[in-house]
Amino acid sequence: MIKAIEALLTRTRTVLSIMVFLLIAGFYAYNAIPTESSPDIDIPILYVSMSLEGISPSDSERLLLRPMEQQLSSIEGVKEVRSTAYTGGGNVVLEFQAGFDKDSALDDVQKAVDDARSDLPDGLDREPQVTEVNFSLFPVLVVTLSGEIPERSLVRLAQDLQDKIEGISTVLEAEIAGDREELVEIIVDPSLMESYGLRGGDILQFFNRSNLLVAAGNLDTGVGSFAVKLPGLFESASDIMDMPLRTEGDSVIRVRDIAEIRQTFKDPQNFARVNGQRAVALNVVKRTGENIIETIESVRSVVEIESQKWPEGLDVIYTLDQSDDIRQRLSDLQNNMISAVLLVMIVVIATMGLRAASLVGIAIPSSFLAGVLIIYLLGLTVNVVVLFGLILSIGMLVDGAIVVTEYADRKMSEGASKKEAFREASIRMAWPITASTATTLAAFAPLLFWPGIVGQFMQYMPMTLIAVLGSSLLVALVFVPVMGGIWGKADGKKKDPITIKDLENIKQIKGFTGLYISFLSKALRVPGIVLILTVVVLVAVQVTYGKLGKGVEFFPD
Repeated sequence: MIKAIEALLTRTRTVLSIMVFLLIAGFYAYNAIPTESSPDIDIPILYVSMSLEGISPSDSERLLLRPMEQQLSSIEGVKEVRSTAYTGGGNVVLEFQAGFDKDSALDDVQKAVDDARSDLPDGLDREPQVTEVNFSLFPVLVVTLSGEIPERSLVRLAQDLQDKIEGISTVLEAEIAGDREELVEIIVDPSLMESYGLRGGDILQFFNRSNLLVAAGNLDTGVGSFAVKLPGLFESASDIMDMPLRTEGDSVIRVRDIAEIRQTFKDPQNFARVNGQRAVALNVVKRTGENIIETIESVRSVVEIESQKWPEGLDVIYTLDQSDDIRQRLSDLQNNMISAVLLVMIVVIATMGLRAASLVGIAIPSSFLAGVLIIYLLGLTVNVVVLFGLILSIGMLVDGAIVVTEYADRKMSEGASKKEAFREASIRMAWPITASTATTLAAFAPLLFWPGIVGQFMQYMPMTLIAVLGSSLLVALVFVPVMGGIWGKADGKKKDPITIKDLENIKQIKGFTGLYISFLSKALRVPGIVLILTVVVLVAVQVTYGKLGKGVEFFPD
């Protein structure tokens, strides 16, 4: 490592070019990296839902849940299985061990559901559905359309807007809520049906056998073949009206002869209202890893453009907008981070002087941007935990730069040139600074292996610290010495090297420093007693808090 540092210190232009590149790349990464409120983690929960209209909770448990549980309980990695039966269906919730392979688990659950399908009763409203619990699949914005306009027009406008929103590259889906499925209502006149000799069951069979796609195959002409199409699908209400029900000779009895048709909606199962008016909502879900703030801004922009084509009286309301809250959180943390940087610089300037502090100050943005570049290349996002890790690292990342700058300043005061002083400082302090940084990283490294959902959530903090503090090591041992060799300057007072006699006279110093030196000199004479007292205090603190403390909780109130 020493030889590598010496080689880099002799190549000033190369080192400065690398530094400028890292600053530019880090600044680009900081602006391009996705931002979100909380880290996107895999929740180890899947659930299977089943529905059968009219089934009671007890029958649902016996006919739906038990057959499904028998298949699902054998899946590897399942920690717990919980089932809930209710009127009209039931669901089975599977909790896996943290750190599970989501794709593999989904495949295993789907296979088990397929195997259990033969044991379930016929007539299910839909096939059993496997759903994952994923925070990134929750809506980040709800666009609600409301107004005193016809329901069909409102739904059609919502469907058009859905297509536009889902066309945004960062949007995964925009699900419509509050709409009703359209249907065609056929109202039969009983007297006319009886006069034509038709029965209700016959008419139902006609409709069941209609509106089907029949594969008719190919017709071979001897020189080639072409597909044969049998039009059998209803494309409009007139197709239904013209459907024949009975033929007698040349006369044909059609649906229009005994019934009237109306286009309507299914009976409502729920209602959506805004200020008492009918409403339809679009739940917008962003793609995983995309910038939530930019996604919501894009959605709002599309809605504003489309709203110019809408009729009067149609209102748009945005709810569950997470961008304002996230922007506020990120802004608060960024302001706290800037405040921390300023406070650190004030302390450094007060103790080291302006020129030396400027060299130390370069380490903060350089380490930050290099660390953010690493986070960006790892495919992570900037969130609350990452920003907290950046704040936590501010006071630690300048340690190496302070040591190198202070040592070089001492050497320049003793008469060494600035290049030689910073070169010697970098080489002399390389291993102590590396050991100090490695010790700090070793304290945070175990957090990378923190198990459970909390571990997945908090692992962003040690990753951020490792990236930033690792970058600060490069800055302290290479970038700062190179820049110091160009801009460094001693304080103008030449100082002789400290001798043993100087060390003996240090105890004459007055004030706080003198008290500290006096206490330290006495403590060094009795190291055994100091060690025993340290152990006693360590144990006493734990015991005292165990008896007098307020207990332990995960999140404080």
